[in-house]
Amino acid sequence: MEKTEQDVGRVQELFVELGGTVTDGFPAIHVPVYRTAAGTAYLKSPGVVMLARPQTNVAGLGGFLEGFDPDLGFPEYVNDPTALPASSQLCKTAGQTCYMSFGPRRTTNENAAAYFERLTSAGHGSVLEHSNFSFLLYGISRSVTHELVRHRAGVGVSQVSQRYVSGSVLRFVERPEYQEDEELHRFFEERADGAAAGYEAMAERLLARQEGGSGMLSADYKTDARKKVQQTARSLLPNETEAPMVFTGNVRALRHIVEMRADEHAESEIRNLAMRLFLCLAVADPILFGDYRIQPLPDGTHKVTTRHRKA
Repeated sequence: MEKTEQDVGRVQELFVELGGTVTDGFPAIHVPVYRTAAGTAYLKSPGVVMLARPQTNVAGLGGFLEGFDPDLGFPEYVNDPTALPASSQLCKTAGQTCYMSFGPRRTTNENAAAYFERLTSAGHGSVLEHSNFSFLLYGISRSVTHELVRHRAGVGVSQVSQRYVSGSVLRFVERPEYQEDEELHRFFEERADGAAAGYEAMAERLLARQEGGSGMLSADYKTDARKKVQQTARSLLPNETEAPMVFTGNVRALRHIVEMRADEHAESEIRNLAMRLFLCLAVADPILFGDYRIQPLPDGTHKVTTRHRKA
């Protein structure tokens, strides 16, 4: 299915509409921080920052390709005049290695989109596992992260530990359903204020008991002492607590996440995250993610679809 200019334009349009920027080839969608009247910090939508993306050294194949019969014309592979995003180039090279397709009759980089169309339509997604992207995800609640970490194959997760961070970095996340309803929004802010105050009060009480020699809370080192207070006080924190993470996935895994979580039947908060994740990926590599379409939903949000699910 050929990607149209309208499809490409919609990706760029929505990326910019959501606050997207690109710095040195790395897309990001940052979001503002809000505060209640009492000063409690919270966010209304996910922030997505691409931290790492592939690099390739196609020229390095030269020594390998020159070792075959000169009549095969393999060395010309490294001189393809069409530059691809490194992530696409890596996956394409991996696929063409499977068939030793380096000669003049190969699919050139100019036709890379059609090449990946054939692979994904046939379900041959293994070559997509070679390219990895890493993101900082923030403005996401514990509810979202509990769902996201279920995607274990092909991903790496480093998430904030509430045992090792103090209440000074506590922030909360307001669900989309609350933001346009004055009463629900007020209830959310009251809960966030209450959770922050309750955590602080509990931490002070636990610290007092620790200093008083409580057996359960005593510790030999300051780090252990803080950990014992924080790991106990965190039991008061709601699922609305922000839980930022660094999230790394290969393209095959990321495509699966987009297909599952940017679907219209996905939970609204994680769909907002998946949409932003997709937009950053599509901006970084419009070839590997070129078969997806953005479609509006009745609630004003969007879904992402493709004919080639679970490639």
